[in-house]
Amino acid sequence: MTRLPALAALAALTFAAAGAAHAQDRGRDYLTPTTTEVCLDVSGGTLPIVCKVPASRLDKREDICSCPQGMRTTVPVCGPGQAAPGETVALNAARRAAARDGSLVGDLFQGRPICVAPRG
Repeated sequence: MTRLPALAALAALTFAAAGAAHAQDRGRDYLTPTTTEVCLDVSGGTLPIVCKVPASRLDKREDICSCPQGMRTTVPVCGPGQAAPGETVALNAARRAAARDGSLVGDLFQGRPICVAPRG
């Protein structure tokens, strides 16, 4: 008779731990941005950007970004298994043409998405 309540308590603890782990995974997704900002020169090359970020290694979001020079452009962050395209003159030309709307989200270069590596 004492085994049944003990097994029920163990099952409840296991269920609660699984729920907490799932909530933590959702929290990490929230803290990992899917887009970021870059500064583009008139040639399509990247320039330095200044971003205010939280003082946390877990929270990778950026609060405010500004471009001292160039045009601020939204660009997707590379997902798992994706790599940012190598910096070439051809990429600069593609970025220049694609960034006319202020965003590189959904734009392709040589059949691959234009993205940037996640902030580490």
